[in-house]
Amino acid sequence: MKKLLFILTVLSTTLISAQEVDSTEVSTMEKIKKNFSFSGSVDAYFRQNLNAPNGGENSQSPNTSFANLNGFALGMVNTIISYEGEKVGAVADLVFGPRGADAVFLSEPSANIVNQLYVYWNVSDKLTFTFGNFNTFLGYEVISPVPNFNYSTSYMFSYGPFSHTGIKADYAISDKWSAMVAFMNDNDWTEYNPTNNYTFGAQLGYDGTYLNFLFGPQFQIDLTTGFDLTDNFFLGLNSTYYDDDFGSFYGVALYPQLQATDNFAIGLRGEYFAESDGGVGAIGGYDEDGDGSVFAFTLTGSYTVGDLIIKPEFRLDSTSEDTFLDRDLDPTSSLSSFLVAAIYKF
Repeated sequence: MKKLLFILTVLSTTLISAQEVDSTEVSTMEKIKKNFSFSGSVDAYFRQNLNAPNGGENSQSPNTSFANLNGFALGMVNTIISYEGEKVGAVADLVFGPRGADAVFLSEPSANIVNQLYVYWNVSDKLTFTFGNFNTFLGYEVISPVPNFNYSTSYMFSYGPFSHTGIKADYAISDKWSAMVAFMNDNDWTEYNPTNNYTFGAQLGYDGTYLNFLFGPQFQIDLTTGFDLTDNFFLGLNSTYYDDDFGSFYGVALYPQLQATDNFAIGLRGEYFAESDGGVGAIGGYDEDGDGSVFAFTLTGSYTVGDLIIKPEFRLDSTSEDTFLDRDLDPTSSLSSFLVAAIYKF
């Protein structure tokens, strides 16, 4: 009898311990799952020129990034996997498709789907270190089509950096003031540094206004800001100056946006962009001094249905030189085009 009681006691103790272990494991797994997040987007579009050839060897498009393909075209699949711990975390931001390939254009095949890949450490409530590859802190626009109001991108965004690989420190000075310093590879080199050139970055922020700097093989100073002028009317601004050994450019863009209804908004991007000494090849035609400029006006509507965003867009690019071809294949200084994009975010 005593032996039976002893055996039953041992078994019950073992079962209770096992249940406690299982409970601990479940709690740990639930905590891990809670700290993981998965998000992203899918986008596609249809694009046609209004005053120029479509398709073939004479097909025309603005000399900016991403939305330049003819007819029905693919954007990209963007998947973002992140883990957020109490002090540390990591982000893997992967892209597939033409827009993604254009964004990571300097990557080798081993990393040509990596838009961002970094770890971070929240040292305190005010200080965070980030190490790895992260999208640029310069400019008003970003690679993902979800945060951008316009689907096509500006000249300033297209010819500035897309991403950096290195280390940065963000510091919250106060509720409104912030600062950032960074030490990075040359612009847009993702997985390693083949040039052995390095770039210093800095940012000073105040209540939604950011002054950005790059010092290295290229020098760039950039200002972004935005204001809610009324409950329904927003005005954004981006201006930049860039210089390297081969040329320079500067530009300014205004982004007025009106929220007409709960589901529909309309916005305009009005941009002036100019190059000097041959610039970076954005304009495509230059005077004797290697100078050229462009006025670009992009009118975009944004209609939301749940997590789906429909964006019809009309764009007019007018350059200082005859850089385009009209329908008769005669040189012209203007290009008008239309697109409609569908973006699903998850």
